[in-house]
Amino acid sequence: MATSVLRLSLRLPSRNTAVMSRNTGLKSSNIPRTTPVRTAVSTPSGAILPKPDKTPFGLIRMTVVVVPFLYVGTLISKNFAALLEEHDIFVPEDDDDDD
Repeated sequence: MATSVLRLSLRLPSRNTAVMSRNTGLKSSNIPRTTPVRTAVSTPSGAILPKPDKTPFGLIRMTVVVVPFLYVGTLISKNFAALLEEHDIFVPEDDDDDD
């Protein structure tokens, strides 16, 4: 409730603000003047939450994830290329350059 009142009070005066320009005088500004509120780092009462636990993402875990997906992607592309060639949809031409 308090944050919504704060947001409303910060938004109202910012609509009629003007910015001084070098050549044209005063221009109205469309930039919102609100301050961002991050509730992910604090509780509703204002207490700061402890840092989240970090899970180390080592080279072994990355390898366990990347290698199987690369292998499956290779198998899919190889089978699809064979299917295209079987149905004569995409057959590379054999260009012999015997000059």
